[in-house]
Amino acid sequence: MQIHKTAIVSTKAKLPEDISVGPYTLIGDDVTIGAGTRIGAHCVIEGDTTIGCNCEIFTGAVIGSRPQDLKYKGEKVFLEIGNNNIIREYCTLNPAVEEGAKTKVGNNNLFMAYSHIAHDCVVGDGCVIANNGTLAGHVTIEDKAVIGGLVAIHQFVRIGELSIVGGCSKVVQDIPPYSTCDGHPARVYGLNLVGLRRHGIAKESIHQLNSAFKVLFNEGLLLKHALQRIEKEIPQTREVSCLVDFIKKSQRGIARSCLKQ
Repeated sequence: MQIHKTAIVSTKAKLPEDISVGPYTLIGDDVTIGAGTRIGAHCVIEGDTTIGCNCEIFTGAVIGSRPQDLKYKGEKVFLEIGNNNIIREYCTLNPAVEEGAKTKVGNNNLFMAYSHIAHDCVVGDGCVIANNGTLAGHVTIEDKAVIGGLVAIHQFVRIGELSIVGGCSKVVQDIPPYSTCDGHPARVYGLNLVGLRRHGIAKESIHQLNSAFKVLFNEGLLLKHALQRIEKEIPQTREVSCLVDFIKKSQRGIARSCLKQ
């Protein structure tokens, strides 16, 4: 173990033999960390927190401290972080609020400096949250989504797979999968074509998604009627089915189009 002499590390914490811990970092009793993870200086990792393998945690990150919710009264709650995550300077990640619940972060994510993951959030795999991106409680970020800098996301909002939210946006409703969104409040500008192509989505599926977006956002239909048309008229590729299912499950409603109808 490479643990700096100024670090304070509980003997009860479960650490791998190859861990690296920087100066003045604190690691609490109930922390479990996987092999290959490196932790910088002045970090705090506490609570019932599990961190996977090969993560990089930079200066000043605070992980697992009590949730910022006045309902929390000391219940046993959890934070689970997967493998290969990069957590940059001064990020904060909180556990859940209700007894036995967990905040969950997947694999291969990048959390840029000062980003905040609040209680009961779920972050998928391959996501990017840029500097000062802020998730309120109970937010879900699906796989490969990109959240721009200074974005604020309202509690219980869902951000769809392979969507991108522009910097400084205010997000108060669900962001559909595969969309590009921006604004106050965030509105849909169209497909995230760059992201779709980068991740190898088939041209035919992109074409069908484009048709589905036109029905959803450009034809002035009620949402239920738009979904009926999509299911009836557009081939149900995996991505189109994902889009339809996401909208059907929306509790806060989906972000509307910026285009005039």
